[in-house]
Amino acid sequence: MEMKAVVSCTGLMLLFAWLSPSQALYFHIGETEKKCFIEEIPDETMVIGRYRTQLWDKQAGSFLPSAPGLGMHVEIKDPDAKIILSRQYGSDGRFTFTSHTPGEHQICLHSNSTKMALFAGGKLRVHLEIQVGEHTNNYPEIAAKDKLTELQLRVRQLLDQVEQIQKEQNYQRYREERFRMTSESTNQRVLWWSIAQTIILIITGIWQMRHLKSFFEAKKLV
Repeated sequence: MEMKAVVSCTGLMLLFAWLSPSQALYFHIGETEKKCFIEEIPDETMVIGRYRTQLWDKQAGSFLPSAPGLGMHVEIKDPDAKIILSRQYGSDGRFTFTSHTPGEHQICLHSNSTKMALFAGGKLRVHLEIQVGEHTNNYPEIAAKDKLTELQLRVRQLLDQVEQIQKEQNYQRYREERFRMTSESTNQRVLWWSIAQTIILIITGIWQMRHLKSFFEAKKLV
């Protein structure tokens, strides 16, 4: 991979991060179903997730706000499959964690509907919003707390953005290094496999020649 391509790809990802301060989506889950999402996160980065649930109402024919008793279990795993968060929340909730290892983090959610007759085979819609890095900061609250002027607040935002960009660049260098190590390891294995094949062919050829020679000598053809 050429350096220009890496820089261009990194620039596009950072631009997308600026234009997308948060990722919001909704999905449907069944009674015992578990939904997981993969989020690539640099190290030492704060992540905030917010969700709300809606339960399918057959009489109304639409999704309505869930009852308070319906809860969601949230489980977060780091790239090493180590659980960094596992907690039961209510029908609407907010979870927070900080990454300590760069890479793909797994975010899983499932309901506690097996303990309730309320769900009873219905459908549950979950609205999920995930904010990463400096987008987790509540700048109006920070400005009010620290009594910052508009200019000072803007400088604070720019400093946070620069810090997040540095983390993203470090993560991209980490990914590039892992990709390079994997490529070198694969190339080395291919080389040794080619050498092994060549040796096997040479040994097979020598054995065939000696076998044919012994056969012709036994038949007194040579």
